[in-house]
Amino acid sequence: MSEAALPLPAAESRSAALDWLSTIDHKQIGILYMLLALFFFLVGGVEAMLMRAQLALPNLKFLAPEAYDQTFTMHGTTMIFLVVTPVLIGFSTYLVPLMIGARDLAFPRLNALGFWLQLAGSVLLYVSFAAGGAPDAGWFSYAPLSEKPYSAHAGLDYWALALLLLGTSTTLAAINFIVTIAALRAPGLTIRRLPLFVWMTLVNSGLIVFAMPALNAALVMLLMDRRLHAHFFDAAQGGAPLLWQHYFWIFGHPEVYILVLPGFGMISEIIPVFSRKPIFGYDFVAASTLAIAFLSYGVWVHHMFAVALGKVFLSVFAASSMLIAVPTGVKIFNWAATMVGGSIRFTTAMLFAIAFLLEFTIGGLSGVAFAIVPIDWQLTDTYFVVAHFHYVLFGGTAFALFAGAYYWFPKMSGRMLNETIGKWNFWMVVIGFNLTFFVQHILGLLGMPRRVYTYPNLPWWGALNAISTFGAVILGMGSLIFLVNLASSLIFGAKAGNDPWDAWTLEWATASPPPPENFENVPGVNSRRPLWDLKAGRTAGAPAARPWAARKPEPLFGMKLFVLSEAVFFFLLIVAYIYFRTTGMAAARSSLHLGESATLTACLVASSFTMWRASASGDLKRARLWIVATMTLGLIFLLGQGAEYWRLFQQKVTISQSLFGTTFFTLTGFHGLHLLVGIAALAVLLALTRLRGHQPIAVKVVGLYWQFIDLVWLVIFSIVYLGAWV
Repeated sequence: MSEAALPLPAAESRSAALDWLSTIDHKQIGILYMLLALFFFLVGGVEAMLMRAQLALPNLKFLAPEAYDQTFTMHGTTMIFLVVTPVLIGFSTYLVPLMIGARDLAFPRLNALGFWLQLAGSVLLYVSFAAGGAPDAGWFSYAPLSEKPYSAHAGLDYWALALLLLGTSTTLAAINFIVTIAALRAPGLTIRRLPLFVWMTLVNSGLIVFAMPALNAALVMLLMDRRLHAHFFDAAQGGAPLLWQHYFWIFGHPEVYILVLPGFGMISEIIPVFSRKPIFGYDFVAASTLAIAFLSYGVWVHHMFAVALGKVFLSVFAASSMLIAVPTGVKIFNWAATMVGGSIRFTTAMLFAIAFLLEFTIGGLSGVAFAIVPIDWQLTDTYFVVAHFHYVLFGGTAFALFAGAYYWFPKMSGRMLNETIGKWNFWMVVIGFNLTFFVQHILGLLGMPRRVYTYPNLPWWGALNAISTFGAVILGMGSLIFLVNLASSLIFGAKAGNDPWDAWTLEWATASPPPPENFENVPGVNSRRPLWDLKAGRTAGAPAARPWAARKPEPLFGMKLFVLSEAVFFFLLIVAYIYFRTTGMAAARSSLHLGESATLTACLVASSFTMWRASASGDLKRARLWIVATMTLGLIFLLGQGAEYWRLFQQKVTISQSLFGTTFFTLTGFHGLHLLVGIAALAVLLALTRLRGHQPIAVKVVGLYWQFIDLVWLVIFSIVYLGAWV
């Protein structure tokens, strides 16, 4: 037995385990994300096999209806939030600093916090099985099915809380990526020279910052309804179940591209390397990504064509849904043109990349069909939707992830994956995937509805479902072969070397696996293909590599992004208030004391001034005094708001009493919660000044958050209090 294979002594094992548990190294955290996703990929795969076993033949009783509902809900939630999202974040966490020549992400501790929030949310979701039953309303949990009268057990509460944690984790990661790419690029690596994987990560992170608050707002409203008897989605009390669909799909359709864009980035790196050609039309690939991001916020209603929204709504969103296919199609042609005339090496990574082009195109074409309203009416909620969705996310994202794993595994581990086993993995996944999901297009055209736990013995339904289940078995076996390849190659794989593929981006310029500091020197870049230039001697004009300097990230920029995300969250809560106000909700003028609220508002405005003085002060003692004054004014506001709540309770105005109470207490309550967080941050800031002296950057960061809270309140005061008298 070699020395490397000998077991570590107990103390060293404990030390290694502690190192991984306490790490802030982006490479280790990226691997932790991927391992967590790999575990839940197995869990989600088992759930998928249970469903396919139940649907293998007509009229089976393998799963009870309640168990089937829980299984398909957990499968969808697991695959989207616990598998695809974290594995993509894991790849980006590992690769982005290496690809831009940075030592780490901008905020290493925030990076670690994001992973642990991801783990906590994942565990919380599955705790629901032991707490009365897992969620059972689908991964989209449409109201009123997700309301308490129809889903009485606690599963959906765990689902909502888990998704809030997972959404927070994803948002923190997105902010970290944006700041890192903006602030820590190598000399000469301009925005137009970024590797396309980094470019896609950057755009994807922007999508997350704007999309995730819509889900958070919807989840908050659902929790208010379920736990505090509010009425956001309770039609009997004036609520609007349709509001859930709008908010969910405002998040949900950008989420599709959040799950796909990093895969586009992987394909954009892999195809040129194995075609021995630069990417065809770099500028078009990058620009079309921006177009996709922009258009993705204007197509959510195509998930709601079966709802009576009117001809104008249907026409506008049908047109935008067709339009978004254009920038996606541009990418397909760019990737295909890159291969034309190239010297293609058919490695396993390249095979998966080519398969990605074919499978994702099928999913995209069926998606365009759904943009045609009469076709959507015919096929919505049938198995045609299931087939389309899986061709986009599995045929797209999963195939890109397989390609990325075979491509970057040597960099992460220092060893090669076995290509022979990889070919078996490829063909079994391709065959199994198409057997499983292609026939589901036909089932949908024949009228088989989705989300049913059994079905009658109608012509072709049983045979096509049996083929689908058989395909799922092959697909599962192909996935297990991949896991075997991973495990065996870690131990027995051939040594990779630093650059086994003769690649072109900076991560291949360092050791495999990379050292803790990534690079000894900051590499200089003068084109989009720095390694190819170096190998060919084309280094004229490149900035010289230089030793690492203490480059500080931009915490103020990070806080601006966080504030922007929270602004979207509050905007959607305010929109809900305005919507209900315009549809007949009573304003409860007699319950609101305008004078008292104006006085409290003046206190909060004054606190913005004192916080500004604290930020502008260069003297430690004066800065402390201004911080204390800010905290005092904030506490006065909270006490005054508490007194107003008490008075409203005495008047029987509560969150469950009326729709006004529902919207008022949710909106002002979450503002108060943010204010409380701000006061806590100021207290921590005061403690830091005692320990470390003046912290001007930290004061400015907390000051920005505080002034944002004050601005939100001015909007709330104008709409809720002043608006009540209009």
